[in-house]
Amino acid sequence: MTQSCPRRWPRPIVSYAEVLHRHNIRPNLCLQPATGYRLATAAAARVLAVETDCLFCKIVAKEIPAEIVHETDRTLAFRDINPQAPTHVLVITKGHHADAGAVADADEGLADEMLKAARTIARKEGVAEEGYRLVFNTGAAAGQTVFHAHLHVLGGRDLRWPPG
Repeated sequence: MTQSCPRRWPRPIVSYAEVLHRHNIRPNLCLQPATGYRLATAAAARVLAVETDCLFCKIVAKEIPAEIVHETDRTLAFRDINPQAPTHVLVITKGHHADAGAVADADEGLADEMLKAARTIARKEGVAEEGYRLVFNTGAAAGQTVFHAHLHVLGGRDLRWPPG
């Protein structure tokens, strides 16, 4: 049986046991049937928040290579493969959240961590003083093409207004 995503290839459904094994999580964790399965530990729960056919989840799992520039416990930042400015880095959540609204609803402090990561990246990239832009595209009508929350950090050139 496969799951398919409109913009991606069909992927096999991965069992929870397979995910646990792939990420070296002890199989004797307590699974609780509630709304789906929830693992008793937060670390294992982050792993199971991964969607099997999500491009950014695959980057988090190190299944797809990316030029990683910053990482925290709950965020990962890497260079955009189609940069729109000399500095164009994406900050994503390690757990799967479809968009910025889902991040805001999911966990207190997660959106704050994304913003702090963006500030750190702007400093590392040398654009913090001259200025940089942060962009969340939320929904297809706003230009979101990968439905995993991501924050664009853009800088290194004059960014006119309005964008697009």
